[in-house]
Amino acid sequence: MNDLFTSANGQKIEQYQPLAERARPKTLDDFFGQTQILGKGLLISEYLKKDRVPSFIVWGPPGSGKTTLARLISLSTKSVFVSRSAIDTGAKDLKSEGEEAKNRLYRFGEKTILFIDEIHRLNKAQQDCLLPYVETGVLTLIGATTENPSFEINSALLSRCQLIVFGRLDNEAIEKILERGKEILDENLSWKLFSNFELKKEIVKRASGDGRRALNLLENIYSYFVSLGRTLLTENQIEEALTSIPSQYDKSGERHYDTVSAFIKSIRGSDPHAALYYMAVMLRGGESPLFLARRLVVLASEDIGNADPRAIQIAVAIKDAIDFVGMPEGAICLAQAVTYLATCPKSNSSYLGLRKAQVLASHFPNPEIPLSIRNAPTKMMEKLGYGGDYNYAHDSESGITPQKFMPENILGEKLYSPTQRGHEKNISAYLQWADSIVTSQQQDKN
Repeated sequence: MNDLFTSANGQKIEQYQPLAERARPKTLDDFFGQTQILGKGLLISEYLKKDRVPSFIVWGPPGSGKTTLARLISLSTKSVFVSRSAIDTGAKDLKSEGEEAKNRLYRFGEKTILFIDEIHRLNKAQQDCLLPYVETGVLTLIGATTENPSFEINSALLSRCQLIVFGRLDNEAIEKILERGKEILDENLSWKLFSNFELKKEIVKRASGDGRRALNLLENIYSYFVSLGRTLLTENQIEEALTSIPSQYDKSGERHYDTVSAFIKSIRGSDPHAALYYMAVMLRGGESPLFLARRLVVLASEDIGNADPRAIQIAVAIKDAIDFVGMPEGAICLAQAVTYLATCPKSNSSYLGLRKAQVLASHFPNPEIPLSIRNAPTKMMEKLGYGGDYNYAHDSESGITPQKFMPENILGEKLYSPTQRGHEKNISAYLQWADSIVTSQQQDKN
């Protein structure tokens, strides 16, 4: 049976593989990171020791060790280990694997472990094909995913698998992985031979807990180093190598929603620095600038509102500017909007007022509008009192007249409560003044 890293004709292909593949550990003791799950005496370690691996889904960010764990299982189990990628696997393939596993079990007493990388890419029908084989124990399923299983994996299949959650690798684990990678590239290589620059620390920082990314960055640096005759690299050359690795931002996956959430919350929290960073991450990953502009328009009303009425004007103007200018210059316009909105006084009073109004409208969907403020387009309606006794606000010196605007059954309901921040402080003062005018006029009338 071919393992994960052997060619079809049985020849080892390690010399053609990226460093990230060559540096994979051969034993659990060589696995760096995820010690809260893979440490000695813990469940996974015991499963491997006894060769009694249950079906499970391992969920974690890229480069956290999900496929490496599958490799370690393939090397340690006596079961037939079958590896599949969800990208090129259909329902027919999965059914065939299930029937072959059944045949092995019933005819030869051999167990089968089926590893499916990126299992979240299987559709519902394809996942359903696995269910009877997993349910009856014909095969053991191991799935790896970067996406939230509760969103992407059928509940019936998920309920029959244990869930193992991997986190990002810590800096210590990344440093150990880099040391192993450096030795594989050249056992006599030292970090000082690359550059006077503190390269290892910079790679650890830029890897962001992703072991594969760390090794890819190291391999890029090494390629530069070799191509230039193994001479010291300048900081500019190192920077070029470090920035040539593509972004892992996914415009349709969970990372998309997490990054957008961080972007919006940074602006809401008045942190222009974080907001600009997340904006740059999304644009670098290919996010539509108009998508970001639409989010800013919503935020301008939801989180700033009347605390700064110019916010919505700027957000809409930036949307038009991006449409007019295009990219990459449109990013400059976006940056202006992001920094302006992040530094505006914040208020969600208008939004909260809307929500209160929506609840009230659901409870009282057919308002009995006071006759005095109804429209009276016909003589008959005038005779019925439509528009009668209406007090025209501009006829009053204050521009305010005592009048019932709410229906009688909800009279006195207050929906909008402005804050004491930004322009809303003025609005709050105006409303208090208006209330005092109405109260005074009512008292004079009495």
